[in-house]
Amino acid sequence: MSIRLRLTLWYSFVLAALLIVLDVSIYSILSNSLRANVDTQLNDIAGKILGASEVRSFADILQVAFPEDLDIFRSSDVGILVIDLDHNVVRRSSNVSTVNQSFDPDGLTVSTPPIYTTHDVLFAGAHLRVLTLPILVRNRQVGYLQVGGLLQGVDESLRQLSSILLIAGVFGVLAAALVGAFLARQALRPIDQITQTALSIARAGDLDKRIPTLGPPDEVGRLTETFNLMLDRLAGLFRAQQRFTADISHELRTPLTTIRGNVDLLKRFGGADPASLEAIRGETDRMIRLVGDLLLLAQADGGLPMRQEPVDLEQLAGEVVRQLQVIAGGVNVSLQTGPGEPVSVVGDPDRLRQLVLNLVDNAIKYTPPGGEAKVRVQCEGDRARLDVSDTGPGISPEHLKPGPGGVPLIFERFYRVEKSRSRAAGTANGSGRPGSGTGLGLSIAHWIVLAHSGQIDVQSELGKGTTFTVWLPLYPSLVQPVKLTPQNTGK
Repeated sequence: MSIRLRLTLWYSFVLAALLIVLDVSIYSILSNSLRANVDTQLNDIAGKILGASEVRSFADILQVAFPEDLDIFRSSDVGILVIDLDHNVVRRSSNVSTVNQSFDPDGLTVSTPPIYTTHDVLFAGAHLRVLTLPILVRNRQVGYLQVGGLLQGVDESLRQLSSILLIAGVFGVLAAALVGAFLARQALRPIDQITQTALSIARAGDLDKRIPTLGPPDEVGRLTETFNLMLDRLAGLFRAQQRFTADISHELRTPLTTIRGNVDLLKRFGGADPASLEAIRGETDRMIRLVGDLLLLAQADGGLPMRQEPVDLEQLAGEVVRQLQVIAGGVNVSLQTGPGEPVSVVGDPDRLRQLVLNLVDNAIKYTPPGGEAKVRVQCEGDRARLDVSDTGPGISPEHLKPGPGGVPLIFERFYRVEKSRSRAAGTANGSGRPGSGTGLGLSIAHWIVLAHSGQIDVQSELGKGTTFTVWLPLYPSLVQPVKLTPQNTGK
């Protein structure tokens, strides 16, 4: 059963229930009101009869003389009976002259001074409202007076009312069902559009389609906006995946082509050419680094666990700087520390070392010979601050805009500020590592910072250089940090 049909049925059911309650209430109120009016009329008639009549009782024989010229006897809808204590009719009005028994026998059994009763009875096929009250002589009951009024007019009025209420209720429920179905259709039309759009996207693979938001910003409108945002996100991720596949194919094809070319040279000329072997070794190392970085990012996406222990960030940064000074070529790499106690953070020493190594290696790679790459570690409030700056060409603002993943583009995987120069960056700065970049270093650095509950930012100015700033939570000063042993860790 569709939601539209369920909404229509529920709407019709609720309205039908309300109409039933309303109709029963109206019918009951009108019925009670009409009967109350009849009771008032019967009481007035009984009072006039007793007031104008002469009542005598001799030896338990009841005699009642009431004038026949009273106005009440001119109505054929009202009949009067005088009944003795033995329930025998001793006097009757002319319009009920053939009646020999009481209108309401049950009323005679319960009507004792000062109680009187009114009942609805069926008498000789007629529906009557009968008032029964005791007749007293010197405070002694000598008989009964019964006044019966026809309820034909009341019954007809109630019958007409019930017909009107029934017809109005049926048409009201039908109209409500039609209106409810129309409203449900209008309200659920955007959901149908969402369904159709999702089906068309699934069948055609077109993530550029969007649902038009023509209605008000209600629940369905917000659902449409959310669905469109989800499509934007999916489209961005799909394009990122395509770009990722294209980039990794390019990155793996280049070293494989180089290796194949050198192997062909070795086969053609024979012997072990040192240059070819060195090229093969360099490209093999690059492929190993690329595959290692890809494996690390895949593990990060799957939730790679992190060790949590105190780390001396100054010592770690100093070891990385000394390690890279050897291969920095003409770039001056220096470390600056702030005043005070050592800067201690909590985290995984290997990952934090890789973070600093990637940032410093990136600074060296894009700094020309004679330039300078600076590393500064200091405390700032309750956080440790790590600055890695260079005097390279800088980064254009368009490369710092948020990408599909919601982070600056330079932190996207395989994203390079200048793809044409990144292959030659190592040669340009004299490091002797041509083509050493994989486009994953900054992505890994960004992931490591987030995994340590930190924050990374980048500031750059064209022609003056770039500064990467990392904030990490400080480790409590009561715990002594672990001293790291120097080790050779490649990017």
